[in-house]
Amino acid sequence: MNKSNLVTRIYRLTRIIIHTIVGLVIAACIFPIVQKPCKLSLTKWWCGGLLRAFGIKVRLFGDVPQHDLKGILYVANHVSWSDIHALNSVISLRFVAKSDIKDWPIFGYLVTKANTLFIDRSKRHEAAKIVDLVAQSLLQHDNLCFFPEGTTTDGTHMMPFKSSVLQAAINANTQVWPIAIRYVNSDGSINIDMAYAGDTTLIDSMKTVINIKAPVVELHFLTPINAQQQNRRDLTQLAFEAIKLKLAL
Repeated sequence: MNKSNLVTRIYRLTRIIIHTIVGLVIAACIFPIVQKPCKLSLTKWWCGGLLRAFGIKVRLFGDVPQHDLKGILYVANHVSWSDIHALNSVISLRFVAKSDIKDWPIFGYLVTKANTLFIDRSKRHEAAKIVDLVAQSLLQHDNLCFFPEGTTTDGTHMMPFKSSVLQAAINANTQVWPIAIRYVNSDGSINIDMAYAGDTTLIDSMKTVINIKAPVVELHFLTPINAQQQNRRDLTQLAFEAIKLKLAL
């Protein structure tokens, strides 16, 4: 790992603390009194600011969705906690996430306030309820993002996609838009130090990112898939294969 110097690490940590406090004030004091478009704009701004505080540069590839495009279900491979912030810094999104994210220190509170839809994978009987909630959100013109792997990897491989939530895109008669996420070193190789996977804690992962000299995340926006023309399993496999091909895994 090409490490940042001490001055850079102190500078980043200071910015992160200040920006996090700003986020807590926004979530506690401003979110309760503003409408959804304002919340989305503030969330997008805050996520972009957090990435800059960590020194993470976002590189965009493919056709980035236009701001007026609504009611789309985005799906992506999952490598790190910073995936959420990278995506949200580009598109105003509502996320479908695992319920244990609510337990993350500070950031769990912020994610909850950002109107995240939480899934408890231990309760299989709630699957149909989640699909209905996601479909209704899409029909109300929310852009949603979901990580179908259900967990993170180190970026060198992908886990099979779980298909249940993608049924919501079929029910809402909308598109599924695959996004391939890659963290890279300066030579273009995969930066596994950016991964939040295995037994690594959130705090340890953030410390590692602060120590990386020039962290980079690539977001590759792939060809959208018309969900209404597919069954759930075929739709899931098409999204999986598109991302896997782009990442050359």
